[in-house]
Amino acid sequence: MSHLKRYITTPIYYVNDRPHIGHVYTTTICDVWARFQRLAGHDVFFLTGTDEHGQKVEQSAEARGVTPQALADENSAEFRRIMGMFDLTNDEFIRTTDPRHEQQVQSLVKRLMDSGDVYLGTFEGWYDPGQEEYYTETKAREVEFKSPISGKPLERATEENYYFKLSAYQDRLEKMFKDHPGIVRPDARRNEVLGRLREGLLDVPISRTNFAWGIGVPGAPEHVIYVWIDALFNYITALGLADSDSEWYSDRSEYWPAGMQVIGKEILWFHAVIWPALLMALGLPLPECIYAHSFWISEGQKMSKSLGNFIDLEQLQDYMETYGSDALRYFLATQGPLGATDSDFSRSQFHETYTTDLVNTLGNCASRTSAMIGKYCEGACPEDTGECAGGGVEWSDFTAAQVEASIAAMEKFDLSGSIAAAMSIVRQVDAFINDTAPFKLAKDPDSAPMVGNILYRCAEAIRIATCLLEATLPDRVQQLRTAWHLGEASGDLRGECVWGRLEPGTTIEKVALFPRVETS
Repeated sequence: MSHLKRYITTPIYYVNDRPHIGHVYTTTICDVWARFQRLAGHDVFFLTGTDEHGQKVEQSAEARGVTPQALADENSAEFRRIMGMFDLTNDEFIRTTDPRHEQQVQSLVKRLMDSGDVYLGTFEGWYDPGQEEYYTETKAREVEFKSPISGKPLERATEENYYFKLSAYQDRLEKMFKDHPGIVRPDARRNEVLGRLREGLLDVPISRTNFAWGIGVPGAPEHVIYVWIDALFNYITALGLADSDSEWYSDRSEYWPAGMQVIGKEILWFHAVIWPALLMALGLPLPECIYAHSFWISEGQKMSKSLGNFIDLEQLQDYMETYGSDALRYFLATQGPLGATDSDFSRSQFHETYTTDLVNTLGNCASRTSAMIGKYCEGACPEDTGECAGGGVEWSDFTAAQVEASIAAMEKFDLSGSIAAAMSIVRQVDAFINDTAPFKLAKDPDSAPMVGNILYRCAEAIRIATCLLEATLPDRVQQLRTAWHLGEASGDLRGECVWGRLEPGTTIEKVALFPRVETS
């Protein structure tokens, strides 16, 4: 695989609420992908940030007696602090109040006005203040004049707005889905969008006049650019694409188009239809994939503050303190709602996943292998002379196949599939130890070369599996690298996973990567 520039984005998070599991989940799975691509030698740019304009921020600030900017500063800082807590490796944290973003948004809107893709018109219809989204009469009737998100009544609205000519892009968007079926994933989400696209597109308002906290429309400062348009543009303003004289542009412009834009399913329409149409209008290439994951539910029910089953930051911190940060990353990546259905975040399932996969499988395997090398080989990695009792595994072929499967799955943003391929190597080691029983063979001094062969294969297979797991379990794999004197990751994942790279004679110290956690 040639080394490529890779760009991954999270949605930018609205500062009107505190960070919660949804924010942590999306950013963590993007972090796993970004780390994996870096380990494979790719040049990755990973973007996250905060969305800070709009009516809700203005109203919240007023209620608290502070300026909208002060509220945005405070809440954005909280998001940054949280990202730090979860050891995320984003390359930039963009804020929509950053002057570099604001100036580019105005420049992009000006281009759309000049091309005729944006025009002045009047909206009459229904408005969802919570989502800051407009509805036509037909659509409002479909949702029974209530917000599909909050359940609160829609409000009747008449307003002069600037509009984006979305209707003009109907045919081009249909062609986009036909020619690039993988542009929106998973399939269930793409089918949702196609169903709505068949109803026909209406032009969308891109400005508001009933509040002031936002970026002014060029030449019409009484109009504020709709928060959604402002927010969508962050993916290209962070690369300086609308300011070719900037250092952002010179350093980052080549990362576009994005390889992976990861969002929650509730913001699918904006990202799957309005965003590509805006890019078409600006003459910019489309992203390769918009990946819309599902939601976390809790203990079998939709999360809500009133039910008291909301997974808040304090609970996530508690999980990290009890099980370690890598355990949380592993659970989010393997049990999370990447598919079309929601996933349940339950304490019992978290504990079971940790115990089964990390304690009993990966941890136990690394511990058993390193302990036996300590006991039977004086703590030095033995040699594989090619003779081996039973076990019947062609290790070189088997691990090579799992490496390819793991890399291919991660390419498709199938995190659990990628991790499962690595874990199948570890499970094979477990079975191999049980089949060959080196601890029994070691009782006969003449079997020492055979025992060495077995233990080399165990250690080498674990080394390869952990190379593939390093993006998910960065902390514990680093512990293993240190204890087994494996050195730092090379930046050539495929090369590092070639069988036989573990040097005989290497000091192998005993490791206990995942301590057992007792639940009260």
